[in-house]
Amino acid sequence: MNILKLSTKNLLRNKLTTFLNIILVAFGVAILSILFLASTQIGNKLERNARDIDLVVGAKGSPLQLILSSIYHIDFPTGNIPAKDALELMQNPMVKRAVPLALGDNYEGHRIVGTDSGFVSLYDLKLGNGKFWAKDLEATIGSTVAAESKLKIGDKFFGAHGLSDASDEHKQHAYTVSGILQPQGNVTDNLILTNIGSVYKMHEPEHDENEKHHEEINNKEITSILIQYRSPMSVVIFPRMVNQSTNMQAASPAMESARLFSLIGVGIETLKWFAILIMAISALSVFISLYNAMKEKKYDLAVMRCLGASKPKLFFLVMIEGLLITVSGAILGLLLGHLALQIIGFYQESSQARLTGLYFVADELYLIIAGLVIGVVASIIPALQTYRVDIARTLSKDK
Repeated sequence: MNILKLSTKNLLRNKLTTFLNIILVAFGVAILSILFLASTQIGNKLERNARDIDLVVGAKGSPLQLILSSIYHIDFPTGNIPAKDALELMQNPMVKRAVPLALGDNYEGHRIVGTDSGFVSLYDLKLGNGKFWAKDLEATIGSTVAAESKLKIGDKFFGAHGLSDASDEHKQHAYTVSGILQPQGNVTDNLILTNIGSVYKMHEPEHDENEKHHEEINNKEITSILIQYRSPMSVVIFPRMVNQSTNMQAASPAMESARLFSLIGVGIETLKWFAILIMAISALSVFISLYNAMKEKKYDLAVMRCLGASKPKLFFLVMIEGLLITVSGAILGLLLGHLALQIIGFYQESSQARLTGLYFVADELYLIIAGLVIGVVASIIPALQTYRVDIARTLSKDK
């Protein structure tokens, strides 16, 4: 007697009930899977993109907004700061490395970032093809930008004013693609990098195009500065000095990212408990289904006992039915979770924070284990009922 085959046939007798139980388990697992995947990816992105950046200095406003716009490139900047003041701050003895950023334009939703060679070393950028920008209106693009926009070395494109809108293009100047970055696995995959002079040129009247804007920095503005400290002592002194002695603000990526993740974590925790509740309901549903099925199958079990089936074999028959439902539901739930997250990522407006279902985390193995546990818990009482089947009474009553 093949117990697995027999258990499958028993489940197929009540297709609708079996299907609903599997879907119920799958729904709970899918929600947990999406939460595991999304929170892990968000956490990894926050860590990778802010690595080696100790402080961001920009215009006064929301510190979190400053971090989101300057490191993660998923929000609007808090404003601009005088380039003269920024240069003075960049030369402070407490600063080991300072990278200026000038934001304001985009190409097909990909942000154009005016910066200098310090940005390359800060993110340890590697070229896949071509070369890094060297003069005004040359641009080095991220791997995702190249893939989505189909831009190649030597191609020209026009930037548009704003950080996502493409309606207000700067038709008087075209960028030329000088290089394409290797995939970096961070926000730079979605950026277009050029020098600060190019950003100035885009926003100046046409008659000023021959001026060397990058040399006349004292009369200009930039968006923010990414800073690395020279010593641990700077952590205490430097941000306070910026916030109290200048018209700029200093924001810590570590603190603001932790605050952001704690805000996201409240919603994630709520959804986790909701998913756990669904899985508890699914366990109860499986239990009720198997318990009721036991009442209907008493005669069949008595006949099987007469044909030589032992009590342990019948016990495992019922246990396997429960496990088949919950493990099938768990596997289906994982597939649905990954599919749902892939669809969510596809429709996300911001490519910088895009999620993907083509990603796996170790915590998902616990969901399979949870499916096994639910199956055992839901099946144990109905399975124990097989030991209480009175063969003689059951057969004579049904006769």
